[in-house]
Amino acid sequence: MNASIFEQGMPPTIANHVPLSPLTFIERSAAVYPDYPAVVHGTTRRTWAETWTRCRQLASALEKRGLQPGQTVAAMLPNIPAMFEAHFGVPLAGCVLNTLNIRLDAEAISYMLAHGEAKAILVDPEFAQVINDAVALLDDKPLIIDVFDLEFLGETQGIGEVEYEALLAEGEADYAYTLPKDEWQAISLNYTSGTTGKPKGVVYHHRGAYLNAVSNILEWAMPHHPVYLWTLPMFHCNGWCFPWTIAANAGVSVCLRKVDPKRINDLIVDEKVTHFSGAPIVLNGLVNLPADQKREFDHPVKVTTAGAAPPASVIAGVEKLGIEVTHVYGLTEVYGPVTVCAWREAWNELPLESRAKIKARQGVRYHMLEALCVADPLSLEPVAKDGETIGEILMRGNNVMKGYLKNAEATEKALEGGWYHTGDLAVWHADGYIEIKDRSKDIIISGGENISTIEVEDAIYSHPAVEEAAVVAKPDEKWGETPCAFVKLKIGYGEITEADIIAHCREHLASFKVPKTVIFSELPKTSTGKIQKFVLREEAKQH
Repeated sequence: MNASIFEQGMPPTIANHVPLSPLTFIERSAAVYPDYPAVVHGTTRRTWAETWTRCRQLASALEKRGLQPGQTVAAMLPNIPAMFEAHFGVPLAGCVLNTLNIRLDAEAISYMLAHGEAKAILVDPEFAQVINDAVALLDDKPLIIDVFDLEFLGETQGIGEVEYEALLAEGEADYAYTLPKDEWQAISLNYTSGTTGKPKGVVYHHRGAYLNAVSNILEWAMPHHPVYLWTLPMFHCNGWCFPWTIAANAGVSVCLRKVDPKRINDLIVDEKVTHFSGAPIVLNGLVNLPADQKREFDHPVKVTTAGAAPPASVIAGVEKLGIEVTHVYGLTEVYGPVTVCAWREAWNELPLESRAKIKARQGVRYHMLEALCVADPLSLEPVAKDGETIGEILMRGNNVMKGYLKNAEATEKALEGGWYHTGDLAVWHADGYIEIKDRSKDIIISGGENISTIEVEDAIYSHPAVEEAAVVAKPDEKWGETPCAFVKLKIGYGEITEADIIAHCREHLASFKVPKTVIFSELPKTSTGKIQKFVLREEAKQH
């Protein structure tokens, strides 16, 4: 068959077809807005021109130290300027950035360094001992680069061969970097939590990072030069691709070493923060900040929340503070968030509580996600859009991972049938919006009935004394499983008993969904604020 006339005499060339890479974003912002602020960290203030220079110096220095394209550079850093710079400097050298979860122990970190074959690692002094212990377990020792934070940590003892600022001084400010020849080239490596078995190494490519970074701007209607507060760890899905998003929009990255509700509130006021992101636990911290620590602000502030389905009561509480909430949803395997509860003007007329319930839905696909559906995981047939039939959330698009590093079998299973299988169970509403009901591993089956832990948690959260809640399955001889609730109460409330919580749930839930057990305790969390239900399941079994 002859080629179409539109395929004749017009081959792609470097003039009209180039690989997509988010590295071009910082190049543009530094050229167009060289004197605009880029990074804030305490008294440290750097422009886009200065940040771009430092990123090129980092790339150059890594190359001079013997790092080769395609090799891994790890980072064990909190949200500080060096972590932001690594998102550009490392891939500018053709290397792959592996941001490590700063809450993990030495054994887990050692596994990741070995599995990812890290040749260098950037280390904050706060995590020096963990890295020392992790590296001691390795046969192939990486180059350790100390990253001191004098303003916030003072003078500290290094464990590395070179300190970060000295390393930058080794690099050339006009480093002749090259952009990737293939947009399928890896840009970063992110490890899953590994709650079952060894953590899997999720590989991102330049194209996906580029597209998801742009999608963040579109879904949030983010204006030029936003002031973005780093409440979300940059190690988590590369900060949901926001380092690249902020570069694309020539915004300001306000760094934050540690999530602290008072510090967040202060920075929103003092730095005129316009945007931030975080798990519902971060929002909960702001809602429950003591009155004497709260400072009012009169400028528009927006937050995206994800990581766990946010209770409607938490969304309502945040909006009462004057912060507009956008609910997004995603996973490590899809570069962070890829769905959004896209807002409709008609919903503005609804009462606050009704708006909050709508905002608790996971919504519709990002612009850059090709397809999203709720379907039977085996037949791949979409479920009815009735808001009741439960299926698995499936995704397809350029912002789905390359795959799992050194694990072809897991990659094939995750992408079976031409879809990425999320493992999240949801319903599909008539308007096309999806709503998660549970992780497939979290759903409670009691007497043959499926119980959504999220639905039960929403009911518990509506009790005015509850600050945090999580519901898991508890083995039961008669029913197979029953709901077991773990609850943290707000400070200052009177005596609240198990019977009080159960009675409250009876007013909001069908009887079979009401928790049979309520345990009052602190809730274990991951570094990104997700409640560790696997820990609670074990506690429920022992109770």
